[in-house]
Amino acid sequence: MMSLKGLNPPDQFRTLTRPRSVHALRSLNRRGIAVVSCCSSSVGRSCDLSISKQINGSGEASIGSTDESVNLADQFRFGRLTDDMLAYKRKFVVRWYEVGFNNTAAVIAITNLLQEAGCSHLQCTGYSKDGIGTGDTMRKMHLIWVTTRMQIELHKYPTWGDVVEIETWLELGRVTGKRDWIIRDATGAVIGRATSKWAVMNQDTRRLQKMGKDELDDLPNYCPRTTRLAFPEENNSRMKKIPKLEEPAQYSTLGLKPRRADLDMNQHVNNVTYIGWVLESMPQEIIDTHEVQKVTLDYRRECQQDDMVDSLTSMELVMEGSEVVAELSGSKNGSLIGRKHEEDCYQFLHCLRMSSGGPEINRGRTEWRRKPIG
Repeated sequence: MMSLKGLNPPDQFRTLTRPRSVHALRSLNRRGIAVVSCCSSSVGRSCDLSISKQINGSGEASIGSTDESVNLADQFRFGRLTDDMLAYKRKFVVRWYEVGFNNTAAVIAITNLLQEAGCSHLQCTGYSKDGIGTGDTMRKMHLIWVTTRMQIELHKYPTWGDVVEIETWLELGRVTGKRDWIIRDATGAVIGRATSKWAVMNQDTRRLQKMGKDELDDLPNYCPRTTRLAFPEENNSRMKKIPKLEEPAQYSTLGLKPRRADLDMNQHVNNVTYIGWVLESMPQEIIDTHEVQKVTLDYRRECQQDDMVDSLTSMELVMEGSEVVAELSGSKNGSLIGRKHEEDCYQFLHCLRMSSGGPEINRGRTEWRRKPIG
């Protein structure tokens, strides 16, 4: 028995998911005892991975048993389809290695959690078994998903040990797909939102390809019937065009090379890596005093292991709703001087391109706010 009495929600979650020992894990697997339950596709595909516990009058939680056919990984995958089967929710604990020097989760770590939730959603529906979101028909036709646009907005950064819940859903068309996310803290408050667009690429020709109903199998059954937006319509800038960065760029980091660890299952650079490359050319004085409030990236071509990449950054001189604008000095070190935005925010344009003046890989925009004190 494990006592949850007197614990707050994050501590309850950590208590239920903390393995006692390697021997305990083996015992769980051998005896079919589990913390969570996962219904297979033959049982309505509900994939209810909620914590299976029975609370008695003393506040004790007993661990329930599950079907022996469910493997240990599924038992500990804390996610579930919503009651209407049209969205997916999963809880995560922010790990120590996912936070930076100020004890808050890095934007790259949060983006990885979004990606994990999206792939788990497709696996939970029974559509995908390969971890990259492709169904049986897509795999037979050598088709894969590629990201064409990503936008993330963070109102508050979680810290080490915090529990966050990510809700995600998708919409599909013949040419593109769209996936949205909402990030909530342990109290249920929304702390972030994200949206993305996807296209289908032929894995052999590396060209985009239209997608028919056959390739989708039964996936549309798990999509909302009407359009649902993560960002409120009055504040929805997901389609806002990112202008081309004019050269020469004010800041640059040249000759970035993909590591083997940057490649995904499709053998091209994972879309999260591009965010890290964008941040490599940010001025240090902004990194020290500000945090990313919003990042928008347009993916224009894929990058592979042997490619070399240049990261270019310049401050965007106009911000919506601003009466005053931040200026860059003309000094050689490019330090920030002069007036600031009334809310002490900055906005930058970014370009990732093949080294030595090669074609554009990615075009981006970031917005930064001053880090909270304390």
